[in-house]
Amino acid sequence: LAVFGCVLGYETIADEMKDPQLVRLITRMSREEGMPVVTDPGIIDPEAFLQEVLTVRFPNPFMPDTPQRIATDTSQKIAVRFGQTIAAHQARGTAGELKWIPLVLAGWLRYLMGVDDNGDAFDLSPDPLLATVRPYVQDLKLGAPADRETLSKTLAPLLSDASIFGVDLIFAGLSDRVLDAFVSMLQGTGAVADTLAALTAQF
Repeated sequence: LAVFGCVLGYETIADEMKDPQLVRLITRMSREEGMPVVTDPGIIDPEAFLQEVLTVRFPNPFMPDTPQRIATDTSQKIAVRFGQTIAAHQARGTAGELKWIPLVLAGWLRYLMGVDDNGDAFDLSPDPLLATVRPYVQDLKLGAPADRETLSKTLAPLLSDASIFGVDLIFAGLSDRVLDAFVSMLQGTGAVADTLAALTAQF
């Protein structure tokens, strides 16, 4: 929600929860890709906690948290939020079935361009690795995406960096899916919203 909120121009998480595409994304990602590999901590019921987050916490307008604040230090959060889930699916032999997590990771790449879905520049939130990760995408232009093969080679060092993603996305077999979604989001203004709409309708 944080990175997509920044790219789509949302100012609160609660407002994002009025967007049916984003709600579908996080709901299906959580239920279809997260919950099957969750370890029950025995303290709280994971399903009840997820239901509370999706239906009470995130939509609450009286908790006006911003995507811009939550996007702070995203490079430090990806491995924790998604890497362990991908690794668990690798262990089960189901990593190749993941659809939603690769879409989110592609959204982070698109966010790093610092250009919103209307084509306007925005300020990236503070992150200790911005100087390391942003050069991979900062010269890309909307409506004139790089050749797919060239882009794959350019992004390979980043997508294989397990210190960021928690796993090597190329080894996990997810890099092509990340790249496909990212290329789709580069097609021009409105391409992020169009990609979300197309993929959430497809799966």
